[in-house]
Amino acid sequence: MSATGVLVAVLIGILTGWAADLAFDRRRGLFGKLLTGVVGAFAGAFVARRFDFGGGGLVGDGVVCLLGALVFLAALAVFRRVR
Repeated sequence: MSATGVLVAVLIGILTGWAADLAFDRRRGLFGKLLTGVVGAFAGAFVARRFDFGGGGLVGDGVVCLLGALVFLAALAVFRRVR
């Protein structure tokens, strides 16, 4: 991933972290939202690249990052219940 791609993933990750936080009705702080979005964005981009799924521009990349953030939050919820 190029430097521009990383920057775009971080920016989209921030927005999608906020959206995913709202979807799961969490009340995390700004840092938690940023971390969730960025981790989800990179995870979503990694999985999309492995399955050769082209994002289709900014909107497609945003959808991939949002799905990654939602999956990341779901995995965190399952992990916290098991513990």
